[in-house]
Amino acid sequence: MISIVSPVYKAEKIVDELVRRIIDSVSKITEDFEIILVDDSSPDNAWESIERNCKKDKRVKGVKLSRNFGQFYAITCGLDHCKGDWVVVMDCDLQDQPEEIPRLYKKALEGYDVVLARRVGRKDNLGRKIASWIFYNAFNYFSGMKYDIQVSGYRIFSKRVLETYCSMREQHRFFNGMIEWMGFPTASIDVEHAERFEGKSAYSFWRLVGLAVDVITSYSDKPLKFAAATGFGMSLFAFIYGAFVFIKSLIFGSPVTGWSSLIVSLYFLSGIIITVLGIFGIYLGKTFTEVKKRPLYIISKTSGL
Repeated sequence: MISIVSPVYKAEKIVDELVRRIIDSVSKITEDFEIILVDDSSPDNAWESIERNCKKDKRVKGVKLSRNFGQFYAITCGLDHCKGDWVVVMDCDLQDQPEEIPRLYKKALEGYDVVLARRVGRKDNLGRKIASWIFYNAFNYFSGMKYDIQVSGYRIFSKRVLETYCSMREQHRFFNGMIEWMGFPTASIDVEHAERFEGKSAYSFWRLVGLAVDVITSYSDKPLKFAAATGFGMSLFAFIYGAFVFIKSLIFGSPVTGWSSLIVSLYFLSGIIITVLGIFGIYLGKTFTEVKKRPLYIISKTSGL
């Protein structure tokens, strides 16, 4: 059995085409499959489109979240309801084409637990490409992983990967990184990246920046080490400069100097201190969120489950 999970947001006009193309593609492998569409509280009529497809085909199942939790939480919800021996995760915008699923499955049968879709000729605009490049390079540096920038969330993986992922219940989630972290045998295939079927991406430049900060501070302690190193470096510099000023005053006397350098130094050091405190505050806030152990998502409605 194969499960296909797709988070849905602002995709009212895409759902019908998405379901049709998934059914056409997966039917070439097996008739035993399910499509789980998770409506992440989309502001349009996406849920009505999902319900319509659930009534039309029993293999289509829908889940509507009570509010917008975010893409990775919607994916987690879908995976929690999977029953397949193999699971495909894909976006709903049809830039990652369902017709590639048989190729992903064929590659997985060669002995891989995870097969990634590596996008060739990305159709995103320049701003999105630059933002993605910055995000994944920053993630690789701070996390210590080697995540391929051309790889999206589109992939197929085995049931043991699914079970491992579902056992990981931390609040701050990054689906791609969590799968990468597991270390199961992984391969990739090149796929064509299509134009978005309809609408615009919900990920703006600043939203990607916010995601980068959230992911980096969730999966790495390097910012804390960087803050400590910065503080130590500033202290060492201040000690050396203080010694220099002391020796100079003994030899040449201590002339009265202006206030400009003093004020600049004061503001500079204050900025460093506030930045370091801010980094510690981010980590403390994440700890506070984790210890509350609230549910990762809340389901409002279901259809076909």
